[in-house]
Amino acid sequence: QVHLVESGGGLVQPGGSLRLSCAASGMIFSINVMGWYRQAPGKERELVATITTSYSTTYADSVKGRFTISRDKAKNTVYLQMNSLKPEDTAVYYCNAYGNYGLNSWGQGTQVTVSS
Repeated sequence: QVHLVESGGGLVQPGGSLRLSCAASGMIFSINVMGWYRQAPGKERELVATITTSYSTTYADSVKGRFTISRDKAKNTVYLQMNSLKPEDTAVYYCNAYGNYGLNSWGQGTQVTVSS
């Protein structure tokens, strides 16, 4: 399995920026895709962005142009740079690793709150 640890959440004012990090350990070789998801109170968990081992990326329409997902292969870490944050971005953000051998691991989540 893969163990994921997120960091970087916090409280930020509307229009501000945050960078989330997700450090992976364990069966790194089995990872095909890493992604960020979020879940707001009373809502379903939703996809935010994904990045493959070949650095192909996808984004939810709601974050296109504001968020950027990236990865540092040497550090086994995926990042989510979030700019122009809005109150509706408030949620718990989860890192996910998906891949071979039935891999589908989740981190513990990190809270992002956008409020003045």
